[in-house]
Amino acid sequence: MASRSETIDVESLQKRGSHRGRGLDCCLVISVIVLFAGLAALAAAGFLMVHKLDAKLQLRHANPEYEMSKVVGSAPDDMFKMLNYAYLEATSSVLQNHTMPMKPVTIGASKTVGSNYVFNDVQHSLGVKQAGSYFLYVKLNVTCVGKCQAGLLRVQVSDELRCDVHLPSNLQSQQKKCWTVATLKANTSLLLEMSQPHGPFGAWKLELNGGSGFGIFLVG
Repeated sequence: MASRSETIDVESLQKRGSHRGRGLDCCLVISVIVLFAGLAALAAAGFLMVHKLDAKLQLRHANPEYEMSKVVGSAPDDMFKMLNYAYLEATSSVLQNHTMPMKPVTIGASKTVGSNYVFNDVQHSLGVKQAGSYFLYVKLNVTCVGKCQAGLLRVQVSDELRCDVHLPSNLQSQQKKCWTVATLKANTSLLLEMSQPHGPFGAWKLELNGGSGFGIFLVG
């Protein structure tokens, strides 16, 4: 009788363990789904903001008298976005292995570097003051101005983001936007390093005046 009781207890424990295991698997799956949903929401919000700011910055380049208030808005939440947002544009059209020269966009008396960031105009680096999750994006616009060969252009934002632009020989221009959500520590310094894994490749040049740049903003 004791033997049968022990057998029942073992079977009961096995069933309980099996139920517990399925419960843990279910929780894990739900957690992964929630994580991906959160990243998708951040990405969607990021793309929306990037699209709006790109459009306004392009308008600013077309009209130098465009006011800063029309870029960042006048509402408190718009100014909050500006404090946590930075945008740097490329200043050299040459494709070569180097640290990309960058600068903020000047609009009226203001620049597109929020108070959460520090721009070093000697090293062309952007320092992040506050730890948190950030949406980073790179926009590259490359045009052929002569005889061009196929190649690969690469821009690396420190260890956080890599953007590869494949340049075919049969096209006159190529555009690419790359993005990521990264967790950055306080006082992180970001540099854009350009390289040509497959080059040099003829008369390609980087488009300036809003055509190519780097943006970042705090998302959490």
